[in-house]
Amino acid sequence: MYQVKCLNKISPVGTSRLTDQYTCGDNVENPNAILVRSAAMHDMELPESLLAIARAGAGTNNIPIDKCSEQGIVVFNTPGANANAVKELVIASLFMTSRKITAGIAWAKTLKGQGAEVGKLVEKGKSSFVGPEIAGKTLGVIGLGAIGILVANAAKELGMNVLGYDPYLSVEAAWSLDRSIKHALSLDEIYANCDYISIHVPLTPDTKGMINKEAIAKMKDQVRLLNFARGDLVVSADVITALDEGKVAAYATDFPSDDLLDVEGVLPIPHLGASTPESEDNCACMAVDQVMDFLENGNIKNSVNLPNISMARDGCPRVCIFHRNIPNTLSQLTGALAEVGVNIENMQSKSKKDYAYTLLDVSGNVSDAAVSAIKALDSVISVRVI
Repeated sequence: MYQVKCLNKISPVGTSRLTDQYTCGDNVENPNAILVRSAAMHDMELPESLLAIARAGAGTNNIPIDKCSEQGIVVFNTPGANANAVKELVIASLFMTSRKITAGIAWAKTLKGQGAEVGKLVEKGKSSFVGPEIAGKTLGVIGLGAIGILVANAAKELGMNVLGYDPYLSVEAAWSLDRSIKHALSLDEIYANCDYISIHVPLTPDTKGMINKEAIAKMKDQVRLLNFARGDLVVSADVITALDEGKVAAYATDFPSDDLLDVEGVLPIPHLGASTPESEDNCACMAVDQVMDFLENGNIKNSVNLPNISMARDGCPRVCIFHRNIPNTLSQLTGALAEVGVNIENMQSKSKKDYAYTLLDVSGNVSDAAVSAIKALDSVISVRVI
């Protein structure tokens, strides 16, 4: 029986996929897996029973990745599960930053009580909310992952010219991208040519504050910025200054901060990107499926600390080994098993930065002596037989 603990409310559409081999709830003790959305885990004591953490969403800043890796815990996320929800909000923000829709609605509400004069006042005051159409304008999409591709394709369908920038564009992603979208060779090309810029990159030490005064200075006058990735990708103070000076026409962000809330030209959206029932269901289903496949088969998909790896099961016992990415480890693993008489029928091993994961399908039973022989290797972090 597997124990699964929920740190947040997880859509029952996802948790209902768990079979009768699982106990799932928020009071589960000694969990083998944790399902989480936004709960902070950095100060949490991780139990020895824990094998996997699945974040029902893309960002994993609330999870202590390094600590999990040191303890042999696989961390999953669910990239793409909320992509359509975020895309729709980005497209809505293209219109809202252009046409001053929200400001116009707020102003119209102030006319309450003017009776028959409302129509005349509307006609007189509407010129304050004039804004451009997006058709024929150029959108720059920085980051062509699951969300960025959907945004780029949708903008193209709306009649925009689209430049995309992603030095790490995968072959799979490239197949999904509209052929008419131009691939920019640098960020400077995006900055110099785009009327709108939408950011879709993860927050890392290299990307933190990437949209700053230096970057903004390279952009077109009256550029409109959209940030639905992470708040710290943008230096708020620099955007506020650029708005005040007229360099930036509008800034839409799904990550409001106190300094942005009263600034004209800022559209502060309360982190609604993935806040749809469809998105929550999709994320929960993906997270649960990934956890089940890992616990039952040792397979890994969409891990942030280990590579994707999968082998079909053929009835043999499977040895799952989480180890450091150190030369000679594979030969040591196979040698240790050979010494205790274990024959390997099938094997896969992949690495991701400092860590690696190896699956071994073996013939016969795996004895305690075989497990002990593997655990004795310096590079091995954890061993599991299923």
